[in-house]
Amino acid sequence: MSILQNKTICFLGAGSMAEAMISGLVDKKLLPAEQIYAINRSGSRVQELAERYEIATPTKEEAISKADIIILAVKPKDIAEAISSIRSLTSSRQLFISVLAGTSTDYITSLLGHSAAVIRTMPNTSAAVGFSATALAPGAHATDTDMEVALQIFKAIGIVETVKEEALHAVTGLSGSGPAYVYYLVEAMEQAGQEIGLEGDVARRLILQTIIGAAHMLRDRGEEPAALRKQVTSPGGTTAAGIAVLEKCGFQDAMLACIKQAVARSEEMGKQSVPTS
Repeated sequence: MSILQNKTICFLGAGSMAEAMISGLVDKKLLPAEQIYAINRSGSRVQELAERYEIATPTKEEAISKADIIILAVKPKDIAEAISSIRSLTSSRQLFISVLAGTSTDYITSLLGHSAAVIRTMPNTSAAVGFSATALAPGAHATDTDMEVALQIFKAIGIVETVKEEALHAVTGLSGSGPAYVYYLVEAMEQAGQEIGLEGDVARRLILQTIIGAAHMLRDRGEEPAALRKQVTSPGGTTAAGIAVLEKCGFQDAMLACIKQAVARSEEMGKQSVPTS
């Protein structure tokens, strides 16, 4: 039996990540849909989610005060205003789970003004199809039980790793932003497909299956990516010719710089959110 069965969850923010999590919770039947709430600036968005997933639609005051778990799913720049609007309805008995990039648990605790447990997470947008790669980090007041609750929530939308909070900047740059890097690669491969004479729909199907197959090889075979690459790359062959161009263009260096820059931006966002005394 799910440890969430007797819990109520309120999403503060009702964007795509909130919907992905709601979908996973409902699909996996981790708790009844009527024990899930969402509040958002747009009432029509909440109504849309209610119609789609049959979640409850109490008032904002009821949703926050009754919730055992509050998922912070607003934009990072809006978190201070969002918590200010609900602070008086919250209590230290509640568990707060943040999906905000670059926002520390200490900062969230300072906004709340009490000692509620806070857990910081970094999922990615593949949560929408149940394939998120999520990392969790406990705040100062989070217990092992709180972490188990968070693990169960995020396992509903993919895989979960537990890390120290300072590592979440790295997670953000690597897997949080990671889907965009893959989509950018696919954009380039599709353009190449068109330029070499393949029909667009044919090229996309071939590209997607190639990426899916390569991911399964990495996961299921347990071999290093370099070893698998060398198995495909015959000396003097077609793959070797293509890889040579990627090496000449600095493909690996560009990817390394890309991820490091995303990490640096997450760290910068974190510093911007630190309250001044």
